[in-house]
Amino acid sequence: MPASRERVPGLPLITALPPDPVTSDDRSRLGCPSCGSSHVAQVLGDNGGVSYVCTACGHSWS
Repeated sequence: MPASRERVPGLPLITALPPDPVTSDDRSRLGCPSCGSSHVAQVLGDNGGVSYVCTACGHSWS
């Protein structure tokens, strides 16, 4: 068994909290600057950064 899965006596187990649900407010904050559509996908950019692409009109930006 890998060491990362072993229980070490005297140390508490650490659990991650579940992520907060995405609300409609969160979804509406990001819109295409070209057409205004909220149908936006997040993609990896050329340099490993984050870019966005509108799935409605094809406009991309970072």
